[in-house]
Amino acid sequence: MPVILQDSLPFAPWMQAATARLPGIQPIAMADWVQVDEAYGAQLDEKARLLAHQREAVLAEAPDAHAASGELLALVLEQLGRRNDFDVVGDHVVRPDGVSTLVNRDTPLETLASLVQEDVAILMKDGDEHVLRAALICFPASWSLAEKIGRPLAAIHAPVDSYAPQMARRVQRLFDASRAGKPLMRANALRYVDPELFQPRRFGDAKPIEPGAPAFMRSERQTILRLPKTGAVVFTIHTYVVAWGDLTDAQRAGWQASG
Repeated sequence: MPVILQDSLPFAPWMQAATARLPGIQPIAMADWVQVDEAYGAQLDEKARLLAHQREAVLAEAPDAHAASGELLALVLEQLGRRNDFDVVGDHVVRPDGVSTLVNRDTPLETLASLVQEDVAILMKDGDEHVLRAALICFPASWSLAEKIGRPLAAIHAPVDSYAPQMARRVQRLFDASRAGKPLMRANALRYVDPELFQPRRFGDAKPIEPGAPAFMRSERQTILRLPKTGAVVFTIHTYVVAWGDLTDAQRAGWQASG
């Protein structure tokens, strides 16, 4: 597979006290919700390849979530239409890399895969918890969509060591309090040996032992946003993979000091 890297990491969560500790949430403007960087074309090509060859591993949608998926596509198109690097005319979009894309509103998640770098997950309230009802996750970092779809937040994060019951309640409150037009953002970071974007792993599977020092920083910029009509909550993931040597001197020193 091709190695797809960004040239730099624009936001290093370990460098700020507010974002270094969980959950590290901060508000952002709607104009900053969707991000485009230098890996845009390569990441979207990889999404197309994964949908063509491993569709069931990256795409899932329950029937009751289709309306929310369509609402999400409409919201993304509205946001892209306000940007200077996209040309949106009806159901025709010219992307920043010059590729022309036709919008298929019958398959909203697949269409999103051809427009934005972000992976997307749609969660709907069921009882006291939000449940994952639809997702397009082309770049999983050591987890499996098949194991997560249809499960509530607490169960989704159960394998995460730092996800204690108190943290689960805090995250559920964030989802309950999320508002339309008011996205929230956090980011994580972990050093990786393998820069591959598609790294699914089922719970209980041991991570492979790989030779060499971790040479890449993998960071996910994650956002939470409520859809105004369906009330579903959208969780987006913009994945950065940056060579360790391409981080700034301050970022590398800050990571080592946080260690």
